[in-house]
Order: sequence, then structure tokens, then C-alpha cells
Amino acid sequence: MTGAGLLAGWAADMALGDPRRLHPVSGFGRIALSLERSIYSSSRVRGGTYTALLVGGAAGAAALAARLAERVAGRRGRALVLALVTWGALGGRSLVREGERIAGHLQRGDLDGARAALPALAGRDPSQLDEAGVSRAVVESLAENSSDAVVGALVWGAVGGPAGVAAFRAANTLDAMVGHRNERYTAFGWASAKLDDLMGWPGARLGALLTVALAPVVGGSPRAALRVLRRDGAAHPSPNAGRMEAAFAGALDLRLGGRLRYGERTELRPTLGDGRAPEPADAARAARLSLAVGAAGAVVCAAISAGLMSLSDTRPARITEVGTT
Repeated sequence: MTGAGLLAGWAADMALGDPRRLHPVSGFGRIALSLERSIYSSSRVRGGTYTALLVGGAAGAAALAARLAERVAGRRGRALVLALVTWGALGGRSLVREGERIAGHLQRGDLDGARAALPALAGRDPSQLDEAGVSRAVVESLAENSSDAVVGALVWGAVGGPAGVAAFRAANTLDAMVGHRNERYTAFGWASAKLDDLMGWPGARLGALLTVALAPVVGGSPRAALRVLRRDGAAHPSPNAGRMEAAFAGALDLRLGGRLRYGERTELRPTLGDGRAPEPADAARAARLSLAVGAAGAVVCAAISAGLMSLSDTRPARITEVGTT
């Protein structure tokens, strides 16, 4: 039933997109902002307390809802809660839709429209980006968020149920809110950033391997994608985004990385991949690859969940049998 809950949550995201009202992530963000105003200090201890309260609270609320539902309707009730929490946590349809929308602007030659649409997908400053720069931003953001917004949540749902999904999404949201290297958040956001790196680790690796396997979906070579992943994945400053971006670079036969700008801050990212620079058509290809990775992630994580549930069910029976003998 847990595997079915994960698949149902992913299917709901694909069919319905983000909840239009009472979105749980938006509600969590408002709570987090209110708590930050109350306890903020440029301190790792304060930041760690903030992170523990919010992530623990989100996980506890999801676990309590699952327990209550299980008392009423058994495993079906727990699976329903998992499906709802997963639906609220995933952003796969929105991710692909935004990528395709920007790709459409680029392919029509509407660079201004593509620049205006980019902030919905990527945090970098689009004002000075040319066609290649916007195309690269779309590919890199789709790669990173295929893990953050889809595969990572599914992995934690497989191993931790509703509480796992809620904890992962809470940590990822807090990283986006306070996990910045600036004067205000370097200390306060440290715990949120580190927890997000830790919880994102398994999803990024699974997502990268799925990207390698699915390279033929976009005309790529799994062997080439694996080579780029192994060679370049660790070069990126993010321990998780680098794996996904390297895998996408290899699967799409592109060259990613280079200079990018966030407001007044400029970064120079290492080169990932051996191919050409991204073009408008590559943004659409990356959206198609992201969709395929999300679908495969849902199936794989449902299978993992079913296997773990099977082990849980058979272990007590074996113990009883040995004791009787």
C-alpha cells in the first residue's frame, strides 16, 4: 500500500499540478517566516533550533496524520495520507511546464519573454542573459530540481513514509529560505543548508543514475552520460546538484557550467560535460528528460517501498516460527 501511495501522489502531481488552495509548502513557509522573526540571531545554535523545530514539526504532523488514518482505515488510510503528502511535496508537473514554457519563448525568438519567465524556474538574474544563457539556465535548473522537487521526496517517502516526505520537503524549503551564504544567514542558515545536503544525497544519486539510464529518451548515450557523471559530478560546489547537472550534461551531450549571476553576486561554476553550449531546443529536451526521470523515480521508489514493507511483514513471522520450534 505504501508503494501505491507514492505512485498515487506522483500521478496526482502529474494530473493536477500543485494544489491551488492551501498549499502545504506555502503554509509551511509562512510558519517558518514567523518563527524566524521570533528567534533569529546570527547564531548556529539558534539556526539549528529553528531547523529542528520546523523539520521535526512537519515530520511529526505527517506521522500523526498517518497514524490516525491507519487506525480508521488500516493500511489504505496510511497510503491515502502518503499520497496526499506526496502530492503536496512534489513539483514535477510545474517544473516541466515552466521549462517547456521558457523553451517555447526561446524557440519563437522571444528572448524578453523567456527572460521574464525564467525567475519561476531559476533564481539567477536573467536580465543580461542571451539565448544560450537562458537555455543553459533552464537545463541546469531542470536537472537540479528533478532531484529536489521529485526524486528526493519519493526516496524519503519510500523509506520514511509520510513523515519522510514531509521532513525532506521541509528541509529543502528551509534551505531555499535561509540556506544562503550572506551576512544574515551564513550562521543562522547553516543547519538548514547542511540538513538539505544530507537529505538530498540519496535522491540526487538515484536521480543521476536514472538520468544516465534514460539518456536514449533524448537521443543520448548512457555510456557517455555515465562517463561525464563520474568525471564531473563532484566538481560542482553543491554535492547534490553537481551529480544531476553532470548527468544531464552527459545525457544531452551538452556543456554546462560557467559564469552566472545572482543579484549582485557572481559565481564561476566548473564546466560539466564535453558537448556544445545549450540551445533553445535543448531546454525542451531537458524538460522531456526531467519528466522521464520523475516517472522512473516513482516506479523505482514504489518498488523499494514494497520491498521494505514485505521485509517488515515477514520478519515477525520468522521469529515466531523459530520460537515455536
